[in-house]
Amino acid sequence: MKNTQFKGIIAYPITPFDENEKVDISLYKQLLERLIVSGSHAVAPLGSTGVMPYLNDEEKEAITEATVNQVKGRVPILVGVSNLTTERTIYHAKAAEKAGADAVMIIPMSYWKLSDDEIVKHYDAVANQISIPIMAYNNPATAGVDMSPALLKRILEIPNVTMIKESTGDVQRMHYLKKELGENVAFYNGSNPLALSAFAAGATGWCTAAPNLIPELNIALYNAVQENDFQEAQKLFYKQINLLRFIVEKGLPRAIKSGLHIQGIEAGHLRKPLQPLTENEINDLHNILKLVSN
Repeated sequence: MKNTQFKGIIAYPITPFDENEKVDISLYKQLLERLIVSGSHAVAPLGSTGVMPYLNDEEKEAITEATVNQVKGRVPILVGVSNLTTERTIYHAKAAEKAGADAVMIIPMSYWKLSDDEIVKHYDAVANQISIPIMAYNNPATAGVDMSPALLKRILEIPNVTMIKESTGDVQRMHYLKKELGENVAFYNGSNPLALSAFAAGATGWCTAAPNLIPELNIALYNAVQENDFQEAQKLFYKQINLLRFIVEKGLPRAIKSGLHIQGIEAGHLRKPLQPLTENEINDLHNILKLVSN
């Protein structure tokens, strides 16, 4: 396999804001530390959970540097560097590499629908400017672009594009990738409700925000899969499936911050236009977390 540095549970930290909607770096480090000490195998700042599109360049760089400084080499770091333009994506990819990130994650973002050739050239241009690995991230629900398996195969011809994160929610895609690519590439699940199915399809890891709330269950599921204990894995998955569905349906930043507050953990504020969960949604989440902890 080209790259096996990232395995297991790859946790997404949230980006907390203070009451004036300024990024709270000190609180971010505290929340990041929770993910590390609770056993996450890697961390991935500046994804959708970290509201990357809502941050300016300076804030993104501050989060990246804070992550590297806090992690101190204990786990690998995968930094989201996606941007609307190739030039800005290159800028953030180079900044992440310079700061000490182990790899970067890129989703093709565009107001206009990009052609396959445009997407391949986008990845190739970024890859030519950095030496660390790239994870190609496919999530049509957020990017508006669905990278077909055939397109992903083209992108993987770029030498340092070594990983795929698949978030379409179609487990057949994962089986196809495993069948077509074999051991030559690592693919990762980004669809929380498909965690067990993705591991069964051969996923190398699970990129998820859930460790902010239920790290023990997430890691136990991965361990059961590694031990080929399907019965235990199934039991662990069913225990957390309602929470996994809830956080996706309600929006990861909103749901994770509310969940942390329910657990008595300071998680900061959101940046507008994002709004907190409603009182009814918070009650639903409280009940789900109560069942999960039993």
